[in-house]
Amino acid sequence: MDMNFKKLCGDVAGPNLANPSEYRQLIRALTFLMNIGPDICYVVNTLSQFMTEPLHAHWIDVKHILRYLHGTITFGLRHFVGDVRLHKYTNVD
Repeated sequence: MDMNFKKLCGDVAGPNLANPSEYRQLIRALTFLMNIGPDICYVVNTLSQFMTEPLHAHWIDVKHILRYLHGTITFGLRHFVGDVRLHKYTNVD
């Protein structure tokens, strides 16, 4: 995602999307994934601010998130049966 917030606003970000409802549906779906993947919280929160008038640059950033999630789909924790204490640590820097 473009880390410069000014690049996401205005004419620099490109034209408006022809079908903004797809963008809104993807952002809503990604907000549910923030509970299991806290590493996408900042990006989804930033892109959700543009739900009223999404631009082409926002759509590209959403596609980057989907590619990232596809690449990390096999990451996870294995749970074994028995007396095990589970601790969860995340590093979202």
